[in-house]
Amino acid sequence: MLTAAVLSALLALPAPPAAEAPRRAVWVSMAGKAIPKGGVRPEHTPLTPRALERRARLRTDKGLVDARDLPIDPARVAGVLATGATYRTQSRWLNAVSVEASDAELRAIMRLPFVRTAWPLHASQPDAPDASSPVEGGIAGGAYGSMESQLLQIDIPSLHARGFHGEGMVIGVLDTGFRRVHEAFNSAEHPLSVIAEWDFVSNDGNTDIETGDDPNQHKHGTWILGTLAAYKPGSAVGAAYAARFILAKTEAYATETVVEEDYYAAGLEFIEMHGADIATSSLGYIDWYLPEDLDGQTAITTQAVNIATANGLVCLTAAGNQGHDSDPATNHLVAPSDALSVIACGAADIAGATASFSSDGPSADGRIKPEVLACGVAVATVHSTNTTGYSAVSGTSLSTPLVAGAAALILQARRDYGVASIRSALCETASDFALSGTHDPLFVRGFGVISAFDAAKKNRAAEDLNLDGAVNAQDLATLLSTWGSCNDPDPSTGYCISDLTLDGITDAADLARLLGNWTG
Repeated sequence: MLTAAVLSALLALPAPPAAEAPRRAVWVSMAGKAIPKGGVRPEHTPLTPRALERRARLRTDKGLVDARDLPIDPARVAGVLATGATYRTQSRWLNAVSVEASDAELRAIMRLPFVRTAWPLHASQPDAPDASSPVEGGIAGGAYGSMESQLLQIDIPSLHARGFHGEGMVIGVLDTGFRRVHEAFNSAEHPLSVIAEWDFVSNDGNTDIETGDDPNQHKHGTWILGTLAAYKPGSAVGAAYAARFILAKTEAYATETVVEEDYYAAGLEFIEMHGADIATSSLGYIDWYLPEDLDGQTAITTQAVNIATANGLVCLTAAGNQGHDSDPATNHLVAPSDALSVIACGAADIAGATASFSSDGPSADGRIKPEVLACGVAVATVHSTNTTGYSAVSGTSLSTPLVAGAAALILQARRDYGVASIRSALCETASDFALSGTHDPLFVRGFGVISAFDAAKKNRAAEDLNLDGAVNAQDLATLLSTWGSCNDPDPSTGYCISDLTLDGITDAADLARLLGNWTG
């Protein structure tokens, strides 16, 4: 907060040698919003019907909406800008406007009667992966192509085989930008579907690379989107290729460009407002925080994630590429992986061993971080510039969207899951927990490598083939449709989904098991 002492310190900072007055990026926090007579109602907010429906099912805060959802009074924003400050973005949740202002403009802002406090912003960067390398031909065998091993490791094909590919799900992605001309985003069968997008850096509706962008601006985000949404059978098939997407461009690539956590907060609000089921980010913020600040309450991005998850939005983020040690009392996390209900994702290699760069926990207040792992070493994804090429990229940046894709399929199968239940399902079915019944005591691996199918079938009978909580006519129809020899086996097990006896054939023994567990 911008107390008198902090304001004095800010204004005492030395000016650069340029002739013009220095300008600083700050959040300007407003006094409380005016509450409509009768209280806040959905029609007072910009929330879409889909966002309200998700909140009605999954929100843990009281009521459906509250004052945080109200727009900031435009007259107050105009008053701040009338001082000469330059608008950056705003946050309904934080009741704050982000601006760039000179010292004189900052003094004028602080004199406004509706301004409560202000605080400075910081430069940020993506959770940068290792440099990409080409994948020869983009083909590694099978329908999944080069993505096969990373999906098999976390048992996504088992859910695909049951008809869960992300249909009806909406995934929000916060990143540097998204180039969508690749062949795997433009198939006739499953073209990439984007229902909303916004570039918070340039303040426009185009999250692709634009005139004036650094040539590398779009690469990181394109790699992330590729792991989720690619669809080119035989070359690359993403984890949740049938989902729809909301894209938020919240980071500028060039290190000399000042980009702050305000874009992230605004981008997360945008994703939640448009009704996403999941938000995933492979962005990290640490340079201006100490490890003890990662307490689930301090960082701006962490605060935003806490609000989003309380609204029923499942949030995933990269734990970071800062490395780890064997001391369980220290952490190398990046914000917002310390958020209270976020799923923080570490990285493993394809054999399940922890990647050397994967950040460790715990959070500053002792919570398990990261929670889970997926492959983050040489992860196959689309090439960011070659429209028919494929790349191998490393980092917790890449393990995170793999877990996000799994989460989308799990939520599609299990509409009874919310933020807390999907977190517990992923953790309690992950590899290390399955072996030991607990988490890694060194806080490096969390609960281990996830199993998407095991998380989805938790508390479901094996005979419940569609995982809807009942063994009924729908499951019987599935079994009868695969009667006899298995022509379309689950690629992760080699068995048909209705081969309940695991003998390689769907026959009377499987029918007897299903009927014996019939619930109607």
